[in-house]
Amino acid sequence: MNTTALPRAGRREWIGLAVLMLPTLLLAMDLTVLHLAVPALSTDLMPSSTQLLWITDIYGFMIAGSLITMGTLGDRIGRRKLLLIGAVAFGIASILAAFAPTAPALIAARALLGIAGATLMPSTLSLIRNMFLDPRQRTVAIGIWVSGFSAGSVIGPLVGGVLLQFFWWGSVFLLAVPVMILLLIVGPLLLPEYKDPNPGRFDILSAGMSLAAVLLIILGLKQIAEDGLHALPVVFIIIGLAIGIAFVQRQRTLDDPLIDLRLFRVPAFNASLATYTLGVFTGFGTFLFIAQYLQLVLGLTPLEAGLWSAPGSVAFVIASNLAPRLVRRVRPAYVVVGGLLLAAFGFGLVSQVGLDSLVLVVAGNTLMSFGFGFTFSLTIDLVVTAAPPERAGAASALAETGAEFGGALGLAILGSLGLAVYRAQLTPALPNGISPELVDAARETLSGAVTAAAQLPVELGEALLLSARQAFAQAVQLNALIGVVGFIGLAFLMTAMLRHVPPHDAAGDEPEFAPAAISEPTALPQRQELQIGD
Repeated sequence: MNTTALPRAGRREWIGLAVLMLPTLLLAMDLTVLHLAVPALSTDLMPSSTQLLWITDIYGFMIAGSLITMGTLGDRIGRRKLLLIGAVAFGIASILAAFAPTAPALIAARALLGIAGATLMPSTLSLIRNMFLDPRQRTVAIGIWVSGFSAGSVIGPLVGGVLLQFFWWGSVFLLAVPVMILLLIVGPLLLPEYKDPNPGRFDILSAGMSLAAVLLIILGLKQIAEDGLHALPVVFIIIGLAIGIAFVQRQRTLDDPLIDLRLFRVPAFNASLATYTLGVFTGFGTFLFIAQYLQLVLGLTPLEAGLWSAPGSVAFVIASNLAPRLVRRVRPAYVVVGGLLLAAFGFGLVSQVGLDSLVLVVAGNTLMSFGFGFTFSLTIDLVVTAAPPERAGAASALAETGAEFGGALGLAILGSLGLAVYRAQLTPALPNGISPELVDAARETLSGAVTAAAQLPVELGEALLLSARQAFAQAVQLNALIGVVGFIGLAFLMTAMLRHVPPHDAAGDEPEFAPAAISEPTALPQRQELQIGD
């Protein structure tokens, strides 16, 4: 272990962290406000069903496909420079989206927003890696950074709802413009510049291969989630996997690879990346069903459902900021495992839901979110710390790409599984006297069953609703049970692979699992004497 004390962050770094939270808040808000604007923009632009899917999906596709390239590009040209370039692009694309005259124009603007968003996420996280060299301070900073996503997901629907109440649908996209202007003003003043002093050649072919592989795989997974398993999305996934394998083989032969594959030799990196990805996988799939349960089974309005979900967001923020304090005295493995087991207990509560289980769902969601706060903040920290400072952008991009894959897989696999359970349970329980067209609509989704019930006589409609809601509750139960099993399994994995990582107060400077052999250490910048955040 290196006993040389690392420079500690001062006032400028902590104020800079507040600046770095702006993009995280914005990206989380941007993911939520569009769904509120869909009815209004559909009336104005008259998109086809296919165009509407592309309007909602293309943003996430382009973020996922561009993350690895942008993370590595930031290592080469400078993280702050890429962040500011991305801020300009995001602001311009937001204006184009707000005033898009047609559905194709909005799709193109959303694609540009996704590419710009991919520059923001790894840039902010890799800057934190370089600004906060002390392990304890860095863990605190990442916990605060992670909280920004949860805060943005709460603020987004509230602000978006107010804007849509008084302005046109494009106003929700203009939220980004003042935030990006503020970032462009204060970023150069408060954020230092970092880049790899010996970046090597940027391999354009590798960048294209990573984009194609990620886009094809996630496109296939999303199509399976929306339309079920059929040939075309399977072909997309197979082609994407083939390109991905070729991409990995190419990285092995390059002197300056886009991704340093030696990172995957570090047990802490592998375990943390797997836990983060699989945690998002389980969480996305289950939260999708919880949101539908609150509105379509319990009959809550979207606002009421959002308010009952708020305790989970608050719990996530609290846990994300509590975890750094715990790892000063307790090994990170034990804190992460504690979060995983707490989340598993929350899943267990949700697995017991019936037709009137609001308290159970809220309690389970809150416990899951509290456990996620512990788990995600520390696993992101461990992933980023495993890389040397000059490769922090690539490591950050891998973490965010893992989250995108986890979310897409969760929606595709758990969504399809839940839908299969719903249909299997509903079909034999359907009341007699319903037309084949309405039967098909009811079997398609719970929302379809609600719409079909409204077209039936009162008694028959109520019988259909009861059967559909019971079937959906069973689908929720199954997905929650998968979460219980999955998170207990992850707890065993983290115990086995991270038990050697010491508490931060005992770790000296960099944690012992950091792969010092990956690169030679670079000169460290000086820090101001005033220090906060301990």
